[in-house]
Amino acid sequence: MATTARQSEAQAQFQFTKQPYVEDVGPRKIQSIKFSMMSGPEIMKASEVQVYDSGFYDQNIKPKKNALLDSRMGPAGSKMGIICETCHGDFANCPGHYGYLHLCLLVFNVGYFNAILNILKCICKSCARILLSEKERVSYLKKMRNPKAEALQKTATAKAILKSCKPKTCSRCGYINAVVKKAGTVMGIIHDRSKKFTDDTDKECKAALSGTRIQILNPVRVLGLFKRILDQDCELLYLSDRPEKLIITDILVSPTAIRPSSFVDGGRSNEDDITSKLNTIIQTNASLRQDLDGKKSTSQCLGDWELLQVEVAQYINSEVRGVPLSMMQSSKPLRGFVQRLKGKQGRFRGNLCGKRVEYTARTVISPDPNLKITE
Repeated sequence: MATTARQSEAQAQFQFTKQPYVEDVGPRKIQSIKFSMMSGPEIMKASEVQVYDSGFYDQNIKPKKNALLDSRMGPAGSKMGIICETCHGDFANCPGHYGYLHLCLLVFNVGYFNAILNILKCICKSCARILLSEKERVSYLKKMRNPKAEALQKTATAKAILKSCKPKTCSRCGYINAVVKKAGTVMGIIHDRSKKFTDDTDKECKAALSGTRIQILNPVRVLGLFKRILDQDCELLYLSDRPEKLIITDILVSPTAIRPSSFVDGGRSNEDDITSKLNTIIQTNASLRQDLDGKKSTSQCLGDWELLQVEVAQYINSEVRGVPLSMMQSSKPLRGFVQRLKGKQGRFRGNLCGKRVEYTARTVISPDPNLKITE
């Protein structure tokens, strides 16, 4: 009886609900808010289940385990009578729970691709130190640490640092750094050192370095460089968090509450665009894992790796440019997260800012609201 009472008290204390959580701790003052990306371990910690199986339902029309509609992430629909296995709530009461999808190879985050490119332009591609002299580094670091400096001033300082980090030989390790630019692929980055070798370069050096003139900076190598960047150099680049979080190792699978499933005539299920794209990513990830385990050719592995990069990029932003026609899954692109948020039909302008309120008027020709009525 005592054990049952303690269990009921614990359930009452940690009850899942869709109501906003309000902690009764008295008045407090918020000092700061920090926005950053979630790392792989943080994604796993926030998740309830690992998703690795493709498909949606089994033969008994029940959500498959470790798939995108797993009941541990919440009920898949309102008319199915499914109960959440995590909080034991139905579709109306379950707030939804996250899952995670582990990628067998890393990919770039399309939303921060330009930021990744700028960081690579500023660091040595061998020792990962910033391409500034010690005198310049100390001077810029003093400006970034100035307590009176505002955000706009620090942004201007970061832009000045980016201009100062020109392609040159590293003063610390002697590595020859050249131009870093986008490759011809969708999310490719190359380190072009061909212009650094002139006619005066020693013949033996040319022969030894002939295979390293144009280097491909894939996500695995970029992650290795980012992990070796010093915290002081992160301050110079005006980064609020570690740069290795810009490389995707795990995908956070959203709860089924925001991508519900429904059945149409004929017993077929109609899935959300996010669910369909995640299913494609799972299939591509499984194919790439089979290629790596089966020791397939390098060209085939690289092709599947590039396809995985494209699928993850379209999962975030379905309007990403430069996708080859051979990698287009269908003529009608699926809506990614960016398309759900931006624009007139997005969440902010279409839902949050478009509320209709009684006893109010709307005008589109009003002047400055700060003016007085008599002005």
